[in-house]
Amino acid sequence: MQSDQFDYFPIVMQLILAVGFVVGTIIVSSFLGPKRSSKNKNKNFECGVESIGNARMPFSVKYFLVAILFVLFDVEVIFMYPWAVNFREMGMEGMVKMGIFMFLLLVGFFYVLKKKGLEWE
Repeated sequence: MQSDQFDYFPIVMQLILAVGFVVGTIIVSSFLGPKRSSKNKNKNFECGVESIGNARMPFSVKYFLVAILFVLFDVEVIFMYPWAVNFREMGMEGMVKMGIFMFLLLVGFFYVLKKKGLEWE
C-alpha cells in the first residue's frame, strides 16, 4: 500500500512545480511590469483592424468549419501517443487497430478535401 502511494510522488511534484511556476511568474511580472495607462493604450485592438461598429457582425461559415476541422484532426494525435509508447506490448493487434483508425481518419480527411472544406475563396 505504501509503495503505491509513493509511485504518485513524481506526478504530484511535477504538478506542484508547474502550478508554482505559473503563479510565481504572474506575481513577479505584476510587480516588475510597467504600469502606464493611456486612452490609446486601453483601446480595443484586434489584428490591426480598428474596432468600429457592431461587434455582432456575422462571420463566414468557412472560418468555423476550418476551426472545427483543425480541432478534429489535432485531437486525433492525442490518441496516437499511447499507441506509439506501447506499440511493442500491443503487438500485431495494436498495429491493426491503429491501421483501422488511420484509415478512417484518412477517409474523413479526403472527404473534407473533396467537399473543398479547406479551400478559401
